[in-house]
Amino acid sequence: MDLLAIEGVSHATILSIMVEIGPEGFRKFNSSKEFVSWLRLAPNNKISGGKVLSSKVPKGSNRLKIALRQATNSIGNLKDTHLSDFFKRVAFRKGRQATVSATARKLGVIIWNMVTKKEPYKPPKEYLFLDQKRKLGIAKRMRKQIAKFGLTNEDLGLNANIYKTAT
Repeated sequence: MDLLAIEGVSHATILSIMVEIGPEGFRKFNSSKEFVSWLRLAPNNKISGGKVLSSKVPKGSNRLKIALRQATNSIGNLKDTHLSDFFKRVAFRKGRQATVSATARKLGVIIWNMVTKKEPYKPPKEYLFLDQKRKLGIAKRMRKQIAKFGLTNEDLGLNANIYKTAT
């Protein structure tokens, strides 16, 4: 897989991945959660009596974690990419230090999925505003109801001529 397709990932990051665990090392982890936990990038939730006492990322570092954090810093300086948008949204709420850890975790999950599942990196579409999401949800529900009741264009009072004149 082409890991350079991920924005912010450089040759140095890929070299540190190969040196630290190699392509076969990813198979030791059953899920991406286990992988990022091993990297010490996942939050360690300490719960007692149903109350969350702490949810900080545990201390500890390795060369791969450092490489992913450096890649994340370069992502923070990019403009108009999926990961840089995520970085800016989290940085607005949590600050830069917490954002670097969160984005490095996300980067680790993306890399694990690419290597183990052999799927290329496809950044998601641009984020929609809330009113756009509502419109899409309403349209989806309407289509589902129309299909459920088996309605046709004639039942709804729609003619093909209306579409032609409207467009």
